[in-house]
Amino acid sequence: MTKKFRPITPSQRHLILTSNEELTRTGDSQRATIRPHKPLLVTRKGTGGRNHHGHITCRHHGGGHKRFYRVIDFKRDKENIPATVASIEYDPNRTAHIALLHYLDGEKKYIIAPQGLKAGSKVSSSETAPFEVGCCMQMKYMPLGSVIHNIELVPGKGAKLVRSAGLSAQLMARSGGYVTLKMPSGEVRMVNENCKATFGAVSNAERNLRSEGKAGRMRWKGIRPTVRGTAMNPVDHPHGGGEGKHNGYIPQTPWAMYTKGFRTRSKKKSNKWIVKDRRK
Repeated sequence: MTKKFRPITPSQRHLILTSNEELTRTGDSQRATIRPHKPLLVTRKGTGGRNHHGHITCRHHGGGHKRFYRVIDFKRDKENIPATVASIEYDPNRTAHIALLHYLDGEKKYIIAPQGLKAGSKVSSSETAPFEVGCCMQMKYMPLGSVIHNIELVPGKGAKLVRSAGLSAQLMARSGGYVTLKMPSGEVRMVNENCKATFGAVSNAERNLRSEGKAGRMRWKGIRPTVRGTAMNPVDHPHGGGEGKHNGYIPQTPWAMYTKGFRTRSKKKSNKWIVKDRRK
């Protein structure tokens, strides 16, 4: 659910934020969210988009509020040990919410929170886990048609696919040691059936409706201003220069790489697991 503000200041005129009703609150408070679990926090140093030489390799990065990185369990390798969801929390490092699990043996871990998971829910990771939201198992044990997220590409390496807010994939078929998945992009691809996945769709689905409302909010997030190529000089950008405004160029990056229709995928990469391309 999103929240539109009555514009008592100019910056609130276009501000639309998610209500974050899924998050666990402290006591009876409607504002204060629960504090993160300290042993699972790691200090995170910003680079400002610069490499070890100090050269900018990623433009428009820098500044922003300090963050702690939350250590997320993407492997879900605590087999046959049930866990209880202690809280649903905000994570500044990703679009989805995260859930703190309290395992029966006393260990605590964070996972990506799926839609519908609430504090007090029971989840587990095993071959015989129930087909419920938040439970994890190898895809060879999942029923066809399941809606899943947090998908591994290599068995035991941890989830790599479908981790952003609101995303989900669908398990379409299974044969010859592989499963066929329909990805959020529309691509249909094959993945080893021994790879793990989690039932459900990723939480915070309405995040794409968010409107920051002012430039300052982007600066809080560590995003610096972006200058249009047409506003530059010819020496600075392929779109630069010219008399007045003109639009007769082929869209390019500052390094003259075409940005529309030009294939940049490495030819060394294999397409043998892609059944249907996302562009077709």
